[in-house]
Amino acid sequence: MADTDRAPQLGNNDYPNLNPSGSSVQNAKDTVYGAQSAIDAARNHPLTQSIRNGPVADNVRNQAAKTSNDFNNLASARRTPDSQTVNGQPLTHYHSLFYSLLSWENPRATAISYAIIVSLIFAGRYLNVLRYVFKGLYMTLGVTAAAEVVGKVALGNGLASQMRPRKYFTIRRETLESVLGDLEQIINFFVIEFQRILFAENVWATIAAFAASLLSYFLIKVMPTWGLGVLAVSTVYFVPLAYISNQEFIDHHLDNAQSVVSQQTNQIRDLAAHHTGRATESVVQATKDYTAKAQEMIGGQKSSAPASEVTDANGGVGTAEPAIKQEFPHVPSHEPQEPNHEHQVPVTSEPVNSEPEAVPAA
Repeated sequence: MADTDRAPQLGNNDYPNLNPSGSSVQNAKDTVYGAQSAIDAARNHPLTQSIRNGPVADNVRNQAAKTSNDFNNLASARRTPDSQTVNGQPLTHYHSLFYSLLSWENPRATAISYAIIVSLIFAGRYLNVLRYVFKGLYMTLGVTAAAEVVGKVALGNGLASQMRPRKYFTIRRETLESVLGDLEQIINFFVIEFQRILFAENVWATIAAFAASLLSYFLIKVMPTWGLGVLAVSTVYFVPLAYISNQEFIDHHLDNAQSVVSQQTNQIRDLAAHHTGRATESVVQATKDYTAKAQEMIGGQKSSAPASEVTDANGGVGTAEPAIKQEFPHVPSHEPQEPNHEHQVPVTSEPVNSEPEAVPAA
């Protein structure tokens, strides 16, 4: 009894807390509510309201709406144009897309695309993108493998396998066909444009491509590849902008240059035709003269053949007349008749004295 009398008297608040997690949850809720109330207070503050409803916010919202509208217009511009090549071949829908992009019809979309391309070039130059890709890949695979092994050892079930979806993600056939169709169109765009430039469908584009390739041939010796890429992208984006801004001035000078080139070409053509005609006449006249001389020489040789030297029996040298051309005898038309021996006179031959005649003495 004495022990019970000495036991401390516990009040209602003196009992130990047997559910500490409940107090933690309550504290977390209080913290969240407090943060939410702070956010609401900051949002409803007059300064915040003035900023949100002020001219700066209105300008930002207007620019965002215009940018979204430009991107929508750029996407809707991707359609097959009505124009065709010189040989009647239809163009791709990327022709209209790139024309709308590079002609600055949607300036915000064009400027953002230029900034993205240049940023990617600088990122490829100053950031080892491939190394970071491999780093993220091995870290992801390492964490997945470790979670699976630790889960099987500690809990009997792997953690990665618990997060495995019931069906793996696949790409739909329609999506693949759409992507492959776009890939085909963009490849054909570059192939067609290269051929149009190569075969001088637009002579000014061919001249510009020649100048760009010649300049690149010399610049590649002194500039790095990324610098040449930035220069090429800047040229492709800003040369059309400069042309659009000064179209009347540039077209006027181009027309003057074309007229001067046409005049000089006509003069050179006329001069070449004149000299060619004179040269042809000279060649024809010389050919006639030489032909006439050759005919005269050949005729003279036929009329007077040269006499040939002969040697007679006595050892003297003389001239022999040219041989007379003998004609072949005619073929007899009648049969030959037998000779009549009755009227023939017998021919007697005298004996020939083989001994030499005596020479009388003097």
